[in-house]
Amino acid sequence: MSDPRFEIARERMLRKHLRGRGICDPRTLAAMARVPRERFVPPELRDEAYADRALPIACDQTISQPYIVALMTQALELTGNERVLEIGAGSGYQAAVLAELAAEVISVERHAPLAEQAGELLAELGYGNVTVVVGDGTLGWPGRAPYDRIIVTAFAAACPPALWQQLVEGGILVMPLGGPEHQSLDALRKRGGQPVREGLSPCRFVPLIAAPPAEE
Repeated sequence: MSDPRFEIARERMLRKHLRGRGICDPRTLAAMARVPRERFVPPELRDEAYADRALPIACDQTISQPYIVALMTQALELTGNERVLEIGAGSGYQAAVLAELAAEVISVERHAPLAEQAGELLAELGYGNVTVVVGDGTLGWPGRAPYDRIIVTAFAAACPPALWQQLVEGGILVMPLGGPEHQSLDALRKRGGQPVREGLSPCRFVPLIAAPPAEE
């Protein structure tokens, strides 16, 4: 049985932080209403689960604020048939929202403890169309490529070439671009192999970090 405190907080999130700030896609709003965000934050922070700010999780990572999650999701223009690649599973919350809206989600996480925890929670909540794997996000996940949509939850100066190669023609890639001090959340649509860029919002994410090279 759901806790009425969280139901009230979730409804306030939808009304004030999402609809009130321009999130208008009905499917995105419905997905945000269904996913229990309180399950994806540390127990001591559950009372703040629906506050419109990022919250810390394990491995010095964060769970993005609800508005940013909704904005990135809306920008993907999901219809329900897509295979989506997520770079940076984190808590698994964004993957859960995507799983509500897409056919299949592959989520790559470089921190094994986070990947294991997210995978277990997503399975517990019944998201059977999500696979969480441990890997170097800058390389994507070639084994399931190509992808109709790609979402990157960490910033880089430019889109990693491997990710762009794994995106289908006509597909959309959403990620924060820039540096530590100034980042722009952008949607890149692949047309004729080239990116058509749309700026969505200023943002602040953790950096996209490649795995260290293997020792000789």
